[in-house]
Amino acid sequence: MRGYEDFGSSLRDLPRLRSSRRRRASSWDRSGGNDDRLTIEPGASVTLADMSGAGSINHIWITVANEHMDRTPNAIEPDFLRRLLFKMYWDGEEEPSVLVPVGDFFGVGHARTTNFVSAPLQMSPENGKSFNCFFHMPFAEGARIEIVSELEHENVLFYYYVDYEEFDTLEEGLGRFHAQWRRENPTDGVGDEGQSNEEFLFGGENVTGEGNYTILEAEGHGHYVGCVLNVHNLRESNLWNWYGEGDDMIFIDGERWPPSLHGTGTEDYFNTAWCPQQQYSAPYHGITLGGEDNWSGHVSLYRFHVEDPVTFERSIRVLSSTATPTSAQTTTHRSPTGTRPNRIAHSPSSPSNSARPVQIPETCKLMTGVLCTPGNDLASFEAHWLGFFQDLQPLVVLGFAKQCLRHPDPS
Repeated sequence: MRGYEDFGSSLRDLPRLRSSRRRRASSWDRSGGNDDRLTIEPGASVTLADMSGAGSINHIWITVANEHMDRTPNAIEPDFLRRLLFKMYWDGEEEPSVLVPVGDFFGVGHARTTNFVSAPLQMSPENGKSFNCFFHMPFAEGARIEIVSELEHENVLFYYYVDYEEFDTLEEGLGRFHAQWRRENPTDGVGDEGQSNEEFLFGGENVTGEGNYTILEAEGHGHYVGCVLNVHNLRESNLWNWYGEGDDMIFIDGERWPPSLHGTGTEDYFNTAWCPQQQYSAPYHGITLGGEDNWSGHVSLYRFHVEDPVTFERSIRVLSSTATPTSAQTTTHRSPTGTRPNRIAHSPSSPSNSARPVQIPETCKLMTGVLCTPGNDLASFEAHWLGFFQDLQPLVVLGFAKQCLRHPDPS
């Protein structure tokens, strides 16, 4: 195949015959035996695939286990899916366009797995331990995928496929895939002291967008194509304890408040309604973890803009309102793509970080920062974003871009 060309991936396009060079990098046993895996030691960095020339990745499959095959809370490092970092580089770049913990990248946070099916990302049986990604990721001058272990004690057993096509050249106008993980722990917000529960959950105003949690901030030309949001509701209460009244706001090309895309609440942005907890997966939105009683504990949601990418010519800011009191009760993950940091933001140490059962990886701390508000223990936000971008001066989201992105120092 000469290039990416006009072929789609739908059932309608399958009869269109094409000439392509299909390739695969995998962990197959080079001795001819059945030891089809990598053993990655603590602190090690391993290259999964190193591709030259032009091409496009069209599928990644991974399964991983700690060497003791123990996924209980009593395991030596039960959060190993958060301590393994996925890194992808396009066209000889020095800094990765993708830097996300492995578990989060495939759609579920909190270092947990569960069966779910979306169009681009899936966790499959048994118990969600098989990870699949179907995002297409074109490159013009080579690509490299690495795994970095930030475990301290255990080896991990790592099986994988990277399926891709080789092209003669890559035509102009194709963005590069970006994904980044962010965390705010705990979130900025308002405490519940001196308020009734109704005032705390449904009061508050935000007419500027200031003080919101930033999912993505990027400059350039690109598509924001979705996010995975992981919430850890830390508020303990026997009263109604819903976490999701914060509005979503997307500012395009430098516009002022109110933005062109202003939503009505967390569950609304994720295409659900009425404070949901039921596990549900659809092609472009779903709830993989619904939380525990009264919306406590771990929540994980996804929204992919496949049929409705958010396009921008100069800049984009994707925010979730944390100025409303309920937003302060959450730990969130999001998936923005299309941005790369232009400065490394060192994370302040905080007791609120060490108190969480799942720790933030050191590399992700350096790349994305941890934003902490002393004295507010109600919630923390974590996120990774996805997107495609072109001529992007990255700031932060999930998407595609033409060039590497940057995001400002979150401090």
